[in-house]
Amino acid sequence: MKIILVYDVNEKRVTKVLKFLRKFLVWVQNSVFEGELTYSELEKLKVSLKRLIKEEEDSVVIFSFNDSVDVKREVLGLDKSSDDRNI
Repeated sequence: MKIILVYDVNEKRVTKVLKFLRKFLVWVQNSVFEGELTYSELEKLKVSLKRLIKEEEDSVVIFSFNDSVDVKREVLGLDKSSDDRNI
């Protein structure tokens, strides 16, 4: 499935969250990731993220789209993603 993940975490945890998410998804911009994951990979990501963040302070929003949905990605200006993959 296609994933867009955005986060807003305390600056004490930003580096840990960023490094962790880069193992699963493509870093698009500050606090924004995208990519494709299986259901089990997504579940593993969520379980691990819950260990890294403080739910009373931090926020992570995950948008997931099944493969039958056509998602177009368009960048205006500088494309900051570290990968050429589009979702």
